[in-house]
Amino acid sequence: MGKTRVLVVDDSPFVHKLVAKALPVDSYEVCGIAKNGKEALEMYAKLVPDVVTMDITMPVMNGLDASRELLEKDKKTKIIMLTSRGDKECIQKAKDIGIDIFLQKPFEADELLRAIDVICKGMRES
Repeated sequence: MGKTRVLVVDDSPFVHKLVAKALPVDSYEVCGIAKNGKEALEMYAKLVPDVVTMDITMPVMNGLDASRELLEKDKKTKIIMLTSRGDKECIQKAKDIGIDIFLQKPFEADELLRAIDVICKGMRES
């Protein structure tokens, strides 16, 4: 079985490094890094990753709008929302779009790996 391909979408280079460092290179590959939602849409179409880690607050296009567009094009898109915003309204908006997994920044490597494992197996986090 091949590596799980991850598209990292965040405007922070620190988060790019954090995600890359959390993923064991024998099982995971960061196939692309997008700095905003618009770049994410373009890169997703070209790269077709297994999983997308998506920030909410970004310039140009935010993560909620980008996630909505990705899921409208392909309901099977697997998105993990990484956010420093933990407010219920924002989380509810994401759930309404179809996002099931949220990680609060900063996150631990094992939290991210567990989230990827859960979403790739098609299970919903409770």
